Amino acid sequence: MEVFKGSFTQQEPIPEAAIAAALRVMQSGRLHRYNTVPGEVAEAALLEEEFAAATGARYCLAVASGGYALACALRAVGVQPGDRVLTNAFTLAPVPGAIASLGAVPVFVGVTEGLVIDLDDLAAKADQARVLMLSHMRGHICDMAALMRLCDARGVTVIEDCAHTMGASWAGRQSGRWGAMGCYSTQTYKHMNSGEGGLLISDDPGLMARAVLLSGSYMLYDRHRAAPPPEAFAALRLVTPNVSGRMDNLRAAILRPQLQDLARQCARWNERYHVVEAGLDQTPGLTLIARPEAEGFVASSFQFLLLDWQPAAIRAVLSRCAARGVELKWFGAPDPVGFTSRYDSWTYAPSAPMPASDRVLNGILDMRLPLTFSLEDCAQIARIIRAEVSAVYQGDLSAPEGGARGD
Repeated sequence: MEVFKGSFTQQEPIPEAAIAAALRVMQSGRLHRYNTVPGEVAEAALLEEEFAAATGARYCLAVASGGYALACALRAVGVQPGDRVLTNAFTLAPVPGAIASLGAVPVFVGVTEGLVIDLDDLAAKADQARVLMLSHMRGHICDMAALMRLCDARGVTVIEDCAHTMGASWAGRQSGRWGAMGCYSTQTYKHMNSGEGGLLISDDPGLMARAVLLSGSYMLYDRHRAAPPPEAFAALRLVTPNVSGRMDNLRAAILRPQLQDLARQCARWNERYHVVEAGLDQTPGLTLIARPEAEGFVASSFQFLLLDWQPAAIRAVLSRCAARGVELKWFGAPDPVGFTSRYDSWTYAPSAPMPASDRVLNGILDMRLPLTFSLEDCAQIARIIRAEVSAVYQGDLSAPEGGARGD
């Protein structure tokens, strides 16, 4: 019986060029983004310029984390305490957390079997808020053209949470480039790794001027090379609070070489995804997630559904796979485990039950696909999942841990 020996949390080493760049910053001692000598351009400013060019955005701001980018964007578009903000029922805790951190109230919108926001539910709830924080959760992108038509018609401002979609697109247009602002993460498990970090993009000079001031520019916004012109700051500079969350030059130096290699890395993630997908195709009782032709996805993780399975059967799959070295996370557990919290987990954000979404959430299984996995590793993982899902579904209790039939 095969047992997988790899680690689902081990990332690739930081590239040598990034290590060398980080050493140069440390040797200079000038880690703070505004601590420069005459004629020097800060690493953070260069990263912003390069990321703006890579996404096609007019402006970019580098910040301390993806969660900070989300909260900064909310403040920039004018969300106030008590305001209601639409967001996905299927997302991770930093998204409703960013909303709640402003004293605003999350309004959860349902999820489809494609693991994207339910546009029908969004249409029904669009009159409850003037801002949508759209989470491209686990790299799944909805029909962005349809979503923007809906939101534009209802006067809803869209902020995109692109923590899982750096380098991804819909209909050839990059994620983060559809809404008013796009927010990215460079936390270790994302597509570029600086431990923690975030990036915020926009074409709107007023929104980005507010974001730069909010991040703690100390009136040094003229040192930003991917920021609006000075006149955009004139009316905002003394009325916008400093909520410090800048990215430092050390993390920016680590990220710049990774940005240059992003397209190749994204292709490698997708290779691994396709191997797992092929290995799980036609597995009895298991539903793969359909990827629309317009979705240019980047897959650093993999999800599948065990729709309408009993909890005991899903737990049997989890334990049997774990016994063979495959770590699956389940979004249907009544209590959060690690990152698997869901809309009804967050007691600071009361919500009404959503039975159609609960059916989907109860069936979602998730796993990381780090680039430290070889293609053969991915094939082996798929074989193990396929065998254990099939065994439980067919009621075969001879495999590890036993289980209950899923239907």
